[in-house]
Amino acid sequence: MNVARLILVASAGALLAACSQERPATNRTPAAPTAGAQVVEPLMARARQVFRPIPANPPQLPGNAATPAKLELGEMLFFDPRLSASHAISCASCHNLSLGGADAEPTSIGHRWQHGARNAPTVLNAVFDTAQFWDGRAADLEQQAGGPMVNPVEMASPSEHIAEQLKGIPGYQGVFARAFPGEQDPISLANVQKAIAVFEATLITPDSPFDRYLNGQTDALSPVEKEGLTLFMDKGCSSCHNGIGVGGGMYAPFGVVAKPGANLLPSSDKGRYMVTHSPSDAYVFKVPSLRNVALTAPYFHTGAVWDLREAVDVMGASQLGAHLSPDETDKITAFLQSLTGAQPRVTLPILPPSVATTPRPQP
Repeated sequence: MNVARLILVASAGALLAACSQERPATNRTPAAPTAGAQVVEPLMARARQVFRPIPANPPQLPGNAATPAKLELGEMLFFDPRLSASHAISCASCHNLSLGGADAEPTSIGHRWQHGARNAPTVLNAVFDTAQFWDGRAADLEQQAGGPMVNPVEMASPSEHIAEQLKGIPGYQGVFARAFPGEQDPISLANVQKAIAVFEATLITPDSPFDRYLNGQTDALSPVEKEGLTLFMDKGCSSCHNGIGVGGGMYAPFGVVAKPGANLLPSSDKGRYMVTHSPSDAYVFKVPSLRNVALTAPYFHTGAVWDLREAVDVMGASQLGAHLSPDETDKITAFLQSLTGAQPRVTLPILPPSVATTPRPQP
């Protein structure tokens, strides 16, 4: 497969227009900017100090070069349910690319109808996050890809069985050999993780209205969205939700000012503490990216809130001690909706068939 099969409908926007060196005559009235005019207004300049647009092209992963063959394999594995013990759950089950890279469930349904402990974060733009999972237990996409496959609540495949399963599907042998040339035994769990990570790194969503605004298009945001952006920065939301992902770059306690209710912050889930065992990390979670947040309800690690406006109010009260007026909530929500970018368009791969000797699914 050629990389072109994965069509990322994206554009980083145009560069700033060069300023004219001509000085207008003193009796001349400057022309009003035309639609799409690229003028650095004060709000735009301020936003550029806090945020960065998503680039048009996906980043390269350190030590894991993206090749057409590896991308082809990663795409196939992302959609293959035979990586799960039941042959019923794939990466795409919880990271549905038709649903903003999430699954529209409070917590995902896994092996034997078990529910995971936390809401599934979106896979879109995850390559830009400082770490993966709500508690940051995976350093990157490659580590993350291996977790759900072996988790007994999620895909429930023993680590040693994953290579055995794929070796039992004859059509995969040539695909792995092309993706990892020169390796004597290329079908391995480590290479599965590498290939999936390469594919997931392409799942970026540039060209949102906010990206176009950061790239100089003054009318890319509506007046209401600009008011929401101003409030987002003035109220302090951008102290955590900043950078290229409008979040995803740091950890923070949930309930800095006021602890939310137990439905949002159950006492049994201490977040990053469960990874570091440091008391200071109790109820600390990775700040989620707000890119495409209008597409990824329900919200928070519990998936307990379905209304984006309600989520804004919860964050204002619990994190900032700010009790937002309905008008302020509406404007911030309008700004958040401008973070929806061009969604990746992926051609579903045709997977190699199982044969008589392929390991069978577990009940």
